[in-house]
Amino acid sequence: MTSYFLLFLATVLAGTINALAGGGGLITFPLLMLVVTPVTADATSAVALFFAYPTAVWRTRDQLEGVLGRGWLWLLLIPSVLGGLIGAVLLSRMGNRNFVQLVPWLVLVATVIIVLRPLLVRRDESGSVHPDITLTLWPVAIAGIFLVGLYGGYFGSGIGILMIGALSFISRGDIRHVVALKNFLTLCMRGVAVLVLVLEGDVNWKYGVPMAIGGLVGGYVGGMVSHRANRTVVRSIVIAIGFAASAYYLWKLYGPLLVRAGAE
Repeated sequence: MTSYFLLFLATVLAGTINALAGGGGLITFPLLMLVVTPVTADATSAVALFFAYPTAVWRTRDQLEGVLGRGWLWLLLIPSVLGGLIGAVLLSRMGNRNFVQLVPWLVLVATVIIVLRPLLVRRDESGSVHPDITLTLWPVAIAGIFLVGLYGGYFGSGIGILMIGALSFISRGDIRHVVALKNFLTLCMRGVAVLVLVLEGDVNWKYGVPMAIGGLVGGYVGGMVSHRANRTVVRSIVIAIGFAASAYYLWKLYGPLLVRAGAE
């Protein structure tokens, strides 16, 4: 019983982090790896953290208003969902996790993009924010959303940071609007991925149910913080989580090599 309660608490924290930026899977996935196989851990973590997004979207729904026009929203939604579907099928059928070596670099690049975001947008006299590169680089941004969706369907940890980084190229809103849009797109993308994983029978429901409840709670808390906090604070939290997540994975991949090299 204690292990279920600890997983519940861990998912509350992870859901809060995911609603703010992303990287909650860095908490739930390693913990599940202690008790189930890697593919089952990834699938169960995906299901648990998926439930953080509906409550986060509901809590920040007013931030979605005016972020993007309906045409833009569909252009982003389709590649996001398609990428999530393909990624989930690949995970279920292949189960190959060699691509994890790319994760820290992907998250690091996305975080740097968020840091540089003020340089990528300009304000007109009315105070509205307009991307300087929207008209020229939107095909690249949409392709990036598809790749982020593919990664999110296959693995998912750090997906929020990558999504915010991709959206920073095209969103007209401040960072709170970008976070709200990230939550909406990730809800749709991860929803398709979770459906595939459930149908394939990769989820361990014994751990997944209490963790899903924790995800619901964490998503609401994270959405509340994102909605009420100053945009500078939200941006700082997102950047901090991004750098922390990339540092975690860099150490996980290369730390043992450095330790062995130092011992020699």
